[in-house]
Amino acid sequence: MLTRFLTSVAALGLTAGMAAAEYKLTILHTNDFHARFEPISKYDSGCRDGDNAEGKCFGGSARLVTAIADARARAGNSVLVDGGDQFQGSLFYTYYKGKVAAEMMNKLGYDGMTVGNHEFDDGPEVLRGFMDAVGFPVLMSNADVSKEPQLADTLKKSTVIEKGGEKIGLIGLTPEDTNELASPGPNITFSDPIAAVQGEVDRLTAEGVNKIIVLSHSGYSVDQRVAAGTTGVDVIVGGHSNTYLSNVAEKAVGPYPTVVNDVQIVQAYAYGKFLGELNVTFDDDGNVTAASGEPLIMDGTVFEDGETVARIADLAEPLDEIRNKVVASAATAIEGDRAVCRAGECQMGNLVADAMLERVADQGVTIAISNSGGIRASIDAGDVTMGEVLTVLPFQNTLSTFEISGKVLVEALEHGVSQVEESKGRFLQVAGVTFVWDQSIAPNEGRISEVMVASEDGFVPIDLAQTYLVVTNDYVRKGGDGFKMFAGDDKNAYDFGPDLADVTAEYLAEHAPYQPYVDGRIVQK
Repeated sequence: MLTRFLTSVAALGLTAGMAAAEYKLTILHTNDFHARFEPISKYDSGCRDGDNAEGKCFGGSARLVTAIADARARAGNSVLVDGGDQFQGSLFYTYYKGKVAAEMMNKLGYDGMTVGNHEFDDGPEVLRGFMDAVGFPVLMSNADVSKEPQLADTLKKSTVIEKGGEKIGLIGLTPEDTNELASPGPNITFSDPIAAVQGEVDRLTAEGVNKIIVLSHSGYSVDQRVAAGTTGVDVIVGGHSNTYLSNVAEKAVGPYPTVVNDVQIVQAYAYGKFLGELNVTFDDDGNVTAASGEPLIMDGTVFEDGETVARIADLAEPLDEIRNKVVASAATAIEGDRAVCRAGECQMGNLVADAMLERVADQGVTIAISNSGGIRASIDAGDVTMGEVLTVLPFQNTLSTFEISGKVLVEALEHGVSQVEESKGRFLQVAGVTFVWDQSIAPNEGRISEVMVASEDGFVPIDLAQTYLVVTNDYVRKGGDGFKMFAGDDKNAYDFGPDLADVTAEYLAEHAPYQPYVDGRIVQK
């Protein structure tokens, strides 16, 4: 009898030990916030007066304050992390650069973030100022910053934090083509994400860390490749592709989490519209034994923290005169959703390209091209404010005119459709030219099958040997989004034209009420 009793006690002790070894962690996450400190409309643009009070708007830092506090109260052990691109996207960034982002992220109590490509929009100096202002680590593993004085001793590849007595490794990732997407400068070189992550995983594992989260601003498809190509990663918190993952929404790109090679991959769309909440259970060896959750919609039912609302209102005062000015009107909503504009002709792309071309047509320019990555929102029907235009076109780009041959223009169009599967911003919106493309053909192997250009006799086939005068924005002209064929001093270029947002606003005003349209200038076979 005594033996049986001791055996039972031992068994109970073992069971208790097994239960104690189980570790639960809630991972709260955001990505691609893009300076949307105020609530946004359903079009991801500014929320109009009255609409927020009526519960028609989403997001904003004040809602996140409430939602994060509630989630932490539910969770026990929790971390709050960000998948990059806090910078750029509204007048708050244009005016304050990274200062408001730092203030709000500190208020929310983030535990870490990765560097997004837009964190380099104003060079390493602005990123360094942001890093000095925040109370959490900013990470990037797949780059060599040793020759960049602003970042060499500050920007780390990974870090270790502690929650509930357990060590958690955080590793940062940024796009490998950040040098084409932003302005990191000549002193930073970017590298393959898989090798970079595995190197940090191996180092952290050797230090006894067995719970590892990658904060990746690399896109949903790259995150899946990283998961498949590495060992030791438990969770990837993504960004860059603005991917909505969900187990209940019909429009979701994939499940939340998406599981590849036992790695839990999550992402929560963009602009603060959702707060990601992933609940993970680890065993004593750091293996994920359970993972579940769902992005939480930051809609009108989420209470806005009053102190945060007041603070943002104070910060907005210098911006209001500019952004509240009504500059035009739209007959119907103007579609600028990235899922549309990065895969084909879209209404906002036509508007921007038409505006560019009309502005410089008297200089003999006949073709306009605009990268879809420069289009950041839609515009609702009715009055159009300058703030809405600046939300669509926030990058302070100027018009650039230059000369290229028909051959190079076709090469550029081919480049534009080369990564449509990944929703890359290089997809070109156009005016004065039409093209047909075929996604079934391999990238850079002849997806472009027909190009027609405007002439006095209507649209005619492009002449590969002819020189054309083209307008684009200065970012693309200087090689941004990989358009290296446009860069250089041999194009008779002028990069200092008027601001693209101003040009678009004036075009809208001249054609008010503007009627958005598509006309078949881009055709997919």
